[in-house]
Amino acid sequence: MNIQQAMIQAQRMKRELAKAQAELAKQEFSVSKGGAVTVTLYGSGEIKAIDLQEDALDKDNKEMLEDLIVLAFNEAREQVEKAIGDVNERITGSRDGLGF
Repeated sequence: MNIQQAMIQAQRMKRELAKAQAELAKQEFSVSKGGAVTVTLYGSGEIKAIDLQEDALDKDNKEMLEDLIVLAFNEAREQVEKAIGDVNERITGSRDGLGF
């Protein structure tokens, strides 16, 4: 493969990656914990929603709810990161993307 072909291939991968990342940014990732908390993130990492079940809203449950929110958020973020890595690997062959 000559340098011109390599540049063309890199540009094509860059376009494909940008398109896939834009689609992923709109995708939703939801995690529920303890039947009391659901956290939904977009693939961009932005929080879409945090849903708390009304019956869990008790002052005695405050610490537990806080912990469940953190656990749900972290798990949803891991799902987003895995999806990003999967997209990168599918298009570029590397979980880190193009690296530039």
